[in-house]
Amino acid sequence: MTRHSPVPADMGDLELVQATWRLELGEVGDIGQFDDPVLAYDRLAHSYAELAHRREGYLIAVEREILERVPANSKSLLDIGAGDGNRAFRIASQAGIRRIVLVEPSEKMIGQTPNGAEIWRTRAEELGGRPSDEKFDVITCLWNVLGHVRGMAHRSRALGAAQNLLSDEGKLFLDVTHRYNVGSYGLVPTAVRFLYDSFAPSHANGDVVASWDIGESCISTYGHVFTHREIMHLALASGLKLGERVVIDYQDGQVRASAFQGNLLYVFRSHL
Repeated sequence: MTRHSPVPADMGDLELVQATWRLELGEVGDIGQFDDPVLAYDRLAHSYAELAHRREGYLIAVEREILERVPANSKSLLDIGAGDGNRAFRIASQAGIRRIVLVEPSEKMIGQTPNGAEIWRTRAEELGGRPSDEKFDVITCLWNVLGHVRGMAHRSRALGAAQNLLSDEGKLFLDVTHRYNVGSYGLVPTAVRFLYDSFAPSHANGDVVASWDIGESCISTYGHVFTHREIMHLALASGLKLGERVVIDYQDGQVRASAFQGNLLYVFRSHL
């Protein structure tokens, strides 16, 4: 979904590294920088389908892996950060799930969702404040949606809310951008990241600028890319138990053996 300028905020002085790490950003005529990711998605809503098409191989691969692991007899699906809703409806249709709820805070993105879709207009980190006794058999949070939630506390709150909404046998599918993905970032930049994290660990090290080229425009906003250790820390704090981790190549959608070769799809169950 996004392309990243993956320079940690506290490494801005390393201009040579920044130039090396800046990915897929060409010269553009109109640059829109949004501090709030929701406003960025309002701006790119009409181009969202085009952006999804660019990464269709990866997105379909993630959906394939999810469908192979959907609990038997699942009846409900909640998609957190649903975008235009097409992926949630596609997964639900193929899994025979009839109850679908989309969680999406962007007004413009909501305007792109299928007619009649049930929508909870709220941010992921505010989901726990919405009163609901309903439990869901499948919860998805895909394409690094969690990476647009700013700060560890808010990310933990978002996952905690998802855990509270899981049914007893339900599964949460979480797909995040891997900070040590050599295939996307290259060997040298990834090695520099790894060493920097080892000697100067900080939750802010994964903060990046998430950017999209749309025609002559560039839209950018806050993003975060994750390490496996970071995700497991969040899961533990949120009452989630790891069932499986799948590594998927962001370039071609192939399942890879090494975490250094792709992004990370997690399958969680409630630990409580």
